[in-house]
Amino acid sequence: MSNLQTTEYKEFIKRIKLKARQAQIRASVKVNSTLIEFYWELGEEIVLKQKNTNWGSGFLKNMSRDLMDEFPEVKGFSKRNLEFIRKWYLYYSQKDSIMKQVVSQLALIPWGHNIVIIQKSKNITEALFYVQKTIENGWSRVVLRQQIVNQLFKREGKALTTFSTTLPQAQSDLANELTKDPYQFDFLTLREKYNERELEDALKDINKPIGVSEYQLSHVLPKEFKSTLPSIEEIEEELKSLE
Repeated sequence: MSNLQTTEYKEFIKRIKLKARQAQIRASVKVNSTLIEFYWELGEEIVLKQKNTNWGSGFLKNMSRDLMDEFPEVKGFSKRNLEFIRKWYLYYSQKDSIMKQVVSQLALIPWGHNIVIIQKSKNITEALFYVQKTIENGWSRVVLRQQIVNQLFKREGKALTTFSTTLPQAQSDLANELTKDPYQFDFLTLREKYNERELEDALKDINKPIGVSEYQLSHVLPKEFKSTLPSIEEIEEELKSLE
């Protein structure tokens, strides 16, 4: 056991931890990128439909309702967020020449950061400055907001000519927020009325007395499935038939 306390072993574990963390960040950035690209396309669709149809002012409200009927756990389909998506798309699509670069940059920061930046920045140049600084410095949303309040762009601001595509530092606040972003979890959700974790917590005590397991399941499973659960008497009769 003493061999596991050597410097070599500790360095090995340290290296594996770093690799695991970097893998988490790469996966989170990939999910975030997919989400942001989807939001961009969604924003474009919304803008085009509002321009080319006469669906009226209730369009986003109805759209939100219909999408949330299908994906009840996805907060990104709330009317408020659909409005943000539309505003965000219109904000950056003003300059077609940088659109491709813009999307690749926006994909490196969480959706919440994106919202803060368009709400607080006066123009695209300032917005992209804060996007880039967020990536470079690994800012959390709180720090980003404070830097905007402190007018960092006014003090340092200049048009950015190069765009970073590097991953956030593994121990940065940005990396932590990327890997814990609730919009990503909602986007990937398989949940309807219960999730896998809850179902596992129902089933982890499956070897305990049947009454306990049956009681827990009845509180986790959706109502439509509760009626299909056998009663204790039915289970006992079935077990007797196997003796």
